[in-house]
Amino acid sequence: MKYPIYIAPDCVHDLRQVPFLLGTFYGGWTVSFPLLLILLLARWVMYGYQFITVAVYVMMFVFGSLFSPIFQRLSRKQRLFASGVVTFILAIVATILAIVISDFQVTESYIIHFILVPPFAVSFVVLIVETLREALLVRSEAIKLEKMEVVSQLAASISHEIRNPLTVVKGFLQLMKSKDILAETREQYINIALEELNRACAIIDDYLTFAKPFPEKMEPLDVHHELTKVIDMLRPLANMSGVDIVSTLMPAKVSGNAQYFRQCFLNIIKNGIEAIQHGGAVYVHMHVDERTVTIVVRDEGAGMTKEEIARFGEPYFSMKQKGTGLGAMVAVRIIEMMNGTWTIKSKVGSGTTMTVTLPLLLEK
Repeated sequence: MKYPIYIAPDCVHDLRQVPFLLGTFYGGWTVSFPLLLILLLARWVMYGYQFITVAVYVMMFVFGSLFSPIFQRLSRKQRLFASGVVTFILAIVATILAIVISDFQVTESYIIHFILVPPFAVSFVVLIVETLREALLVRSEAIKLEKMEVVSQLAASISHEIRNPLTVVKGFLQLMKSKDILAETREQYINIALEELNRACAIIDDYLTFAKPFPEKMEPLDVHHELTKVIDMLRPLANMSGVDIVSTLMPAKVSGNAQYFRQCFLNIIKNGIEAIQHGGAVYVHMHVDERTVTIVVRDEGAGMTKEEIARFGEPYFSMKQKGTGLGAMVAVRIIEMMNGTWTIKSKVGSGTTMTVTLPLLLEK
């Protein structure tokens, strides 16, 4: 409207009717009325009051708003066609109205810029709008399907993983009903059943850690202290597996939940220990800079392929024979909930390195 086409000394024209009609078609009365007021006010401030302008756009406002409910029920192709046709009809009616009111002179420039160009412009913008709406709809549906697929996969996998240890427990309980079973054998069966029940409990705990929301209350965590606790908890497992845990830690604080933080690195370091089959070491190294705390966990295990790295953190994808993959998934979720980032590098036969970067909690 600021840079119009001068059709005649007393007649300026621009494409203001394009956004006005688009808002009217899509929004109806509630959108078109404020647009009408803005359009007329801006036109009056820039070029002064003209009754013919008010009459033309009030006519477009009324008929466009009446057409809006019909427009919104049309299909995508029908909207493209209808928007152009109705815009063309309104331009013809506006021209007739202008001739009747003020004996308006219709020029070639007027026919091009007021009657022919706007219908094509409106149809083109409707095409863009409908394409974007369709793309957003498809994206929304894809996200819903992806969420449903994850939920279905989790539900099926959890039921499968829990059913396995429960089936073992059921089998041994049935064996224990035998009257002539030896006390030593009975004790052995009880221990196996308890191990399988503990495994089922661990699966449920990992799933609950993943599913339940992160606590809103955050507290300062001493990373050196928390990692030392985790390493002390895992050292017996490492010794049994012939694995050394070598740590290089330093004082630093982050914001988070102590229980979740320990759970995260317990899962990561435990994975490193279990990846080593014939002796080796797991290295836990810390680096602190002005804004971040970086924790690097490197093992001397079997390593992973590129395909396996890409699937790291997926539910129920595991390199271990009896693994569920929930440990890695939980660790990744906790890191993201603490506003951290993670990267993983691995090569078959050369071990795996996981790097976790967390925001440093600055002292006030």
